[in-house]
Amino acid sequence: MFFKLVFRNSKRSRKENGLFFASLLLSVIAFYIILSLPRQDVMLFLKEMESDAVNRLLGIVPLFYGVTLGLLFFLIYYASRFQLERRRHEFGVYLMMGMRKGRLFFMLLAEDLHGSVWALLLGIPAAVLVSDLISLITARLVGLGIVGHQTTFYGQAVLWTCAGFLAIKLAAFLILSWSIARQEVGELLTETPEGAKKQLSAPVYAASLLLGLLLLGIAFALPIGGYAWQKIHVMALALLLGLAGTFLFFWGLRSVIGALARLGERGGRLGVFNLRQIQETVIQRSNTLAVCFLLILAGLCCFGAGNGIARFYNSTGEHVLDYTFVDYSGENPGETISKTLKEYGLDTEFAELFEMKVGHVRTEEDYENVFQMQNVLDALREEKASAARDIVENNLEYATFPHVICQSSYNRLLAAAGKPALSLAADEAAVYMDRRWSPDEGVRMMNRILEKRPKTTLNGETFYLTGAVQNTDLVTDQFLTLSFALILPDEAYERMTGGMGDTYVNGILDRHLGESLMKAIADTNEKLDKTGLSYESYLQNMGRQLFYTVAASYLTIYLAVIFLIIANTVIGVQFLMDQRKTGRRYRTLIRLGATYEILCESAGKQINWYFGIPVAAAAVGSLAGVRALLSGILSQSAGGSILDRMLVSGVMIFALLVVEWLYIAAVKRSSRRYLLTLMTPEREE
Repeated sequence: MFFKLVFRNSKRSRKENGLFFASLLLSVIAFYIILSLPRQDVMLFLKEMESDAVNRLLGIVPLFYGVTLGLLFFLIYYASRFQLERRRHEFGVYLMMGMRKGRLFFMLLAEDLHGSVWALLLGIPAAVLVSDLISLITARLVGLGIVGHQTTFYGQAVLWTCAGFLAIKLAAFLILSWSIARQEVGELLTETPEGAKKQLSAPVYAASLLLGLLLLGIAFALPIGGYAWQKIHVMALALLLGLAGTFLFFWGLRSVIGALARLGERGGRLGVFNLRQIQETVIQRSNTLAVCFLLILAGLCCFGAGNGIARFYNSTGEHVLDYTFVDYSGENPGETISKTLKEYGLDTEFAELFEMKVGHVRTEEDYENVFQMQNVLDALREEKASAARDIVENNLEYATFPHVICQSSYNRLLAAAGKPALSLAADEAAVYMDRRWSPDEGVRMMNRILEKRPKTTLNGETFYLTGAVQNTDLVTDQFLTLSFALILPDEAYERMTGGMGDTYVNGILDRHLGESLMKAIADTNEKLDKTGLSYESYLQNMGRQLFYTVAASYLTIYLAVIFLIIANTVIGVQFLMDQRKTGRRYRTLIRLGATYEILCESAGKQINWYFGIPVAAAAVGSLAGVRALLSGILSQSAGGSILDRMLVSGVMIFALLVVEWLYIAAVKRSSRRYLLTLMTPEREE
């Protein structure tokens, strides 16, 4: 009989609190996904390329796990308290019928354990499936799928997921059961009303609302303007102003809702009743709404900024070269490298091998002023003031001793990339600017200037800058990255460098090998390791970019999910709790003739308001929050592309708002089920 009662109560709790149970399932899935990160395809691939960075990333996973345990503990504690408070009368009846408090404790413990086991039994398989799906999609997107995707079941992640989940559930249960055990039968049978809070005059709340908006505006302006990222105390000030502004805003929000309620019948059926209900909720729960706003804002900012950062690192370059070789031991590195590849029979695996000559101007004079381009700087300063112009101007001011690039070498690169070759006269030069150091708007400014063929001086010789800015990667990333360089005709290059420039050998694999590029590079790497050549492959370069992508997207999305789970569950559970506490009001409306449809419509509007207030505020704030994060986290060279990242982030934020709509729909279903129970006449005792 005892266990039958336990199973029945546990089943009833899952049905009546589906929102909370669904949140537990999502928590289990989130736990497993972050803990199984070391076994995902993309991480196994990265570990071969960037083992130190990946190990550092995986080293902070336990920290994320611990922080998540703490956050979800408060969620479970809060939601479980609502469940136990709702059943106070039931517990009192059990005690009145002779059940001992010890037996009541074990009954509740068994119910909690039964629900936890169900959450794990449903959540773990779903987590394994979702984790495997994420791994597969990520591998396919980056071209790793052909290397061989394998379904994995990470036992250690399952163990820690179960241990952590059960630990916080048990801790929350023990704390709550102790508070129930201390109460006498009479206290349990008597419903405790919510205490009224002292009200101040309307102007006080209006002033609080305006002050909160002002503080929030300053808090967002400091990081967006870059001030908060320069000094730690300014960042601390921005955070404090943001927190203070949030609580002041929600504390003063009751003035707006009160003013709407005084408008009368404009809200439709039960319009005033709905607004008075919301006003009372805001008065009683302003701090709760403020905390939920902060959690939703943090979730939206994490998701939007993480996605924007990941896309930035994925789009920082185009793929042309598969390999770059370098040899510092001899006078003719190109010949040495080609000879070594031929000795090992590897030259046939390359569709093309060509030299890339890059060097510095050799001069006996002041090398700090070898290159002078005052005309370019003057023309640049005439452009409209912007962050992009400042970045380019700063780069040019330090380009007094630039690298020079051989035209024929660069034309071989352009041919490999499918681009038209450069045609330079003896006194002409083209400008090279790496895209990672130059924002798009800055490049457009330089192109407008180059159309006028500005006159410059290089080591005492006159050169006219012409053509468009070039930015095709000279070599694979690690060997050479230039913020500014000049592309010179071959004779001018040899004259300026004195024949002492550096020579790199670029290689492009034969695309007819019948296998994927990733697999071809991986196999070729094994053969090249036996030659003793110093080289870098596109796979290594891709590994670095992919590491930043994974670090930004996985961890930020994980945090976003956790924040949103907590915030939405708290809001939903709090509304359902308040609805039950005000059940007598709905019964009064029923006696006055309100139908079930009218009550559902009324409750639905209240839910829209209750969710809409923090969600709408967070959605607006997230646009500024994501902009602030991108301004501080991305390099200055990405300044011109931040608008593009913001647009992408806005799309992802909209997708998360759809998730908010799903939460609202779930709360409305629970609310309608409760209202249906009120339609049955209740006997007064």
